[in-house]
Order: sequence, then structure tokens, then C-alpha cells
Amino acid sequence: MVREFQQYINKYNLIAEGDKLILALSGGIDSMVLADLLLKSKVEFVAAHCNFHLRGNESDGDDWFVRKFAEKRGIQCYVKHFETEKYAAKYGISIEMAARDLRYGWFEQLRQQLGYDKIAVAHHADDQAETFFINLLRGAGLNGLKGMKPQNGVIIRPLLWASREQIRKYAVENHIVWREDHTNVESVYLRNRIRNQLLPVFDELQPKARQGLYKSLEHLSAENELYRALLKEKLAQIVERDGEIQRLPYSVLSPSAGGPSTGSGTLDFTFQLLFEWLRQYGFNTDQCHFIHEAIGTGIGNQYCSPTHCVVIGREDLQLSEIKEKTDDEILIQIGEEEILSPIHLCFSNLEKTPDFVIDKSSDVAQLDFDKLKFPLTLRHWQHADRFHPLGMKGSKLLSDFFVDQKFTEYQKQNVWLLVSADGDILWAVGYRMDDRFKIGQDTKTVFECRFCRP
Repeated sequence: MVREFQQYINKYNLIAEGDKLILALSGGIDSMVLADLLLKSKVEFVAAHCNFHLRGNESDGDDWFVRKFAEKRGIQCYVKHFETEKYAAKYGISIEMAARDLRYGWFEQLRQQLGYDKIAVAHHADDQAETFFINLLRGAGLNGLKGMKPQNGVIIRPLLWASREQIRKYAVENHIVWREDHTNVESVYLRNRIRNQLLPVFDELQPKARQGLYKSLEHLSAENELYRALLKEKLAQIVERDGEIQRLPYSVLSPSAGGPSTGSGTLDFTFQLLFEWLRQYGFNTDQCHFIHEAIGTGIGNQYCSPTHCVVIGREDLQLSEIKEKTDDEILIQIGEEEILSPIHLCFSNLEKTPDFVIDKSSDVAQLDFDKLKFPLTLRHWQHADRFHPLGMKGSKLLSDFFVDQKFTEYQKQNVWLLVSADGDILWAVGYRMDDRFKIGQDTKTVFECRFCRP
């Protein structure tokens, strides 16, 4: 296996002479085998271990195990502790996604701090199969289905060629000790259900079914590279630059400009082109759908990712980068002024027609436009903040509202408030709007603020 390992590294030029690596060492069988192979190949590396505190004493046991292994082998070892569940709650993402973000963020920070070249992770061929089915079930496109690459920037995957069975056989034959994660056999997470329930059935369909899947992933990866290259060339041709503003003319989004439009509810060429342009600036799928549907009817509507904003113009979409006013207060204006937002927000002006239906979701605030004083700001909670929660006649301290909602201290410090120019709190974003600014019988225009969770 050492020979195959070195051949794979040479084939994809994963480790050059003199490269210094950070090895993501969890203590599990995959990373322990990778550590052994790197040692036998005389590659210089340090170990980095993440303690996510998700499995109680087991997490601490992994921590101790990795430290002792590194000490015994004379390997420098770095350990980082994370509040994973708090991070997941803050950003509204799964525990798995939170752990991934925290892990890779710290690895890169450590790499730059040490001046090292690459980060080695122990993904293997069976991880590829599991990832393919996860993304397939989530409705991913070509980019999600192509699988992981042997190298992605500074991240290298020297074990991507090996199956879980090959890795286990090597570990047993070479007397490698590892830590078992009992959650791997529990079908709680989607990845585990695919591993323990779906893939065994998949293997029974025909001989070498998994090898066929790996070959398909190679084809998808190559086709994705071609698609990305052509897409970059296409966007360079159609996106116009006007100083710091990028403009995408509606003329290039018509079906005749490059692809047929399909029926309602089906992705078409125009949406895909729009999505590929905006996704690189932090816009999520839901926002791109709102933007796509607003073209031609929502002139002046504004949509923000954490880094950029799009305005629906008469003839084009106008994209500009967010410039923060201060670290804690973010300016929002309407019309042709800048919109600044640290979170995914969509702003629309809607006519209140007789058949208008109020959206009662906590992720949406529909306000009476004529009652607002601009510019609006987004800021965090401050002591003595007071507002009129929707449904109440009187005012309430925001701190008391937090108590009623059973907010943790962490939630209090991280909630965003939409505030008018005269200081009135219009909306505790994602929780409750102010009753004084709700839609009434005399409302003519509705200012809609929609929180699009990432």
C-alpha cells in the first residue's frame, strides 16, 4: 500500500520535495493510516486535532489519544477546542456543516501561522461515494456531484484512491492502533445512513458497482472543469463593469440569448446563468430565485448577501460590494444608494392590492413603507433597547423579550435589529417585528424585508 500511496502522490503532484504538511489527525483509522504512510514516506508534517465536544468523554479521549501518539512519534501536535453546537445555532446550519467550517477555517489559520505548504486530510474512495449520494439527494448540480478532487488549493487528499476495506486491512497488518467513533455505526446522520444502509444494497446490484461509480465521478469531474472554463469565458463576455458596479443586462438572460426556457417550476438556462454569476458573491439559491422572478416586475428591489448587494434595474441587474459603516452598525438605503447588510436579506417594495396576503413567517417583516424613516440600519442589541412586539399594544424592553423567548446569552449578542433613522426598532430579524409599523387598512406600499437563511 505504501507503493500505491506514493504513486498516487506522484501522479497528481500532491507533495513536492520540501513541502511541509499539516495532517488533520482525528485519531480514527483513516487519519492514523495516513499518518503512518506519511512517516514511512519521510514527509515532514505536524498534526492538528479538532475537539468539537460533541461526544462527551469520547471527544476528550480522542484528544488524549492523538496527543500521546504524537508525543511518542516525536510529532508536533496542535489541538483546538470548538463550541460546535453554538456555532451551528448561530448560522442556522447542521452540526456536520458547522464542524466542517470550523475545522477547515482553523487548519488554514494554522497553516499560515506556521508557514506550511499544504493540509492533508484522510478522505478515501468510499467517502467519495457517500458524498455523491448526499449531494444527489440534496438536488446538487454538476459541481456537487463531481466528487472531491485529489487537491483543492492547499488541501490534499492522498488516500482518495483507497477503499475503506484496503485501509482497514493495512491498519491490521501493520498493527496500527486507532480510536473507534461509535456514532459511525449509528444511522442518525445522513452520511451514516448512506454508508450503513444504501451502499450495501448498491454493491449488491452488480459486480464492481462501486468501481463504476468511481469512474463516473472521474468523468463528472472532467466535465465540470470544462463547464467552469466555458462559464468563466461566457461571464467575461456578458457582464459589464461600470466603475465598482457590475451590470448584467436582461438581454443576455432571454431564452434566445443562449438556451431555451422551460416551464414554470423548472430550472432553465437563464436562472442557471444568473445563479452561477451570483453564487461567487455569496448569494444562496433562494435569493437567486427571488432575483430571477423579480426581473421586469420588481424594479428597485434589493437583495444582499453578506458581502454584496444586487439592485433590480430597468435594463439590468446591478451588483456592488458592501462597504461597512462601522463594525457594529450597517447602513441600508433605498433607491440608487448603497445597501449594506451583514446577513442574507432581500428588500422589496410591494403594492398592497385588495388580494394581498400577509406573510406571517418570522423570517419576513412586511412594514408600512410610509411609516418608515430612511436610511435604515442593522445593528446588535444594546441595553435599554425597547420596542413594541407585534400583537402587543405597549412597549417592552428587548431584554425582557429575550427572556420570554428563552434566549441564551449567546443568542442575545448575535441577533440583528433593523432600525429606522429615528432609532425605532422595526424588526428583531428572524424573530418579531414592531407592531407600530405593521400593515394596516390605509397601507399603500409594503416594504418587505426577507431573511434568507444560508
